[in-house]
Amino acid sequence: MQGRNTVSFEQGRIFREAWIAGVRKYYPGEPKSGYVTPWEETPDWERESAAAVYDQVRAFIQATDGNTAKLTRDQKSRFLALCWIGQIFKHFPDPKPAYVADWPDLPKWQQETDADIFERIEQSVQ
Repeated sequence: MQGRNTVSFEQGRIFREAWIAGVRKYYPGEPKSGYVTPWEETPDWERESAAAVYDQVRAFIQATDGNTAKLTRDQKSRFLALCWIGQIFKHFPDPKPAYVADWPDLPKWQQETDADIFERIEQSVQ
């Protein structure tokens, strides 16, 4: 069990680092400090969620024999966003509507960041 937690921890870190890189690349202006909080300072629920979504994306990539490479960036972003919304509902009984907004309602910077995260996970799986 300990090995599994270490793997999930590292996968969550990959997710978080890709998120921070995307925010720095796409966010218009200066991002909120919480958007770029380093992994070590990220709340436990968010670390757990990052690892869980990484696992969901990895399973999807493996279930398609890597053919997720044929998806559009929008499709990749949508999948990741939906997985994240599931984690929000897991950790918050009554989340703010903005936390569970459907993909078309997300800001463009977040859509692009989510696509980058998906593609980063693809790279780590292959």
